[in-house]
Amino acid sequence: MPELKDYQVSFIDLALESQALEFGNFTLKSGRSSPYFFNAAKMLNGCSLAQLASCYFEVIEGLNLKFDCIYGPAYKGIFLGSLIAMKYSQEGRSFPLSFNRKEIKDHGEGGNIIGASPHGDVMIIDDVLSAGTAARESIDLIKGLNANPKLFIVGLDRQEKGMGDLSAKSELERDFGIIIESIVNLDALIQFSKHNSQFHSYQDQLEGYRETWGA
Repeated sequence: MPELKDYQVSFIDLALESQALEFGNFTLKSGRSSPYFFNAAKMLNGCSLAQLASCYFEVIEGLNLKFDCIYGPAYKGIFLGSLIAMKYSQEGRSFPLSFNRKEIKDHGEGGNIIGASPHGDVMIIDDVLSAGTAARESIDLIKGLNANPKLFIVGLDRQEKGMGDLSAKSELERDFGIIIESIVNLDALIQFSKHNSQFHSYQDQLEGYRETWGA
């Protein structure tokens, strides 16, 4: 397993400091029992948002791919997409930003999109990839607007199975031709726990979870 990159360690440190990432025993929405839990909303409680934006930025720039606009799905993608758009603006490259409402607004500007309607090649920014259900909703929404969902960038890829035996990442790439990348994934968390005495006791549990639910 390759050594973690600096921005990956930085992301994990930010997640731990804000308690967005916790190790222990958790029951997920899927009903699965997991040795870790990730809630990106807790990163709004005072962690360095500039540093968080830099972690995403490092991943995106490493792909060396062009895109025309940024889309952040409600709700976590709203603040994450905003951070990335601001980071690019600071770097002298401004991109249109949009996000969706959970419910369609029937007055004022109307519709379920806030900001410029996604167009051309779209980069989706979100917090986590699990089974891929939410990702499919975002991809379908963008395609329904006659735009191309080109990139999907998340903070954490749980590397779990999608609808079949393939990982959610592999299924989405196969079904939509979209490029998916994450700052960290379950393998990275295992690597981190392996070399960090404070969390070393969770290594076996993380590896067991990967063997049961991973793809």
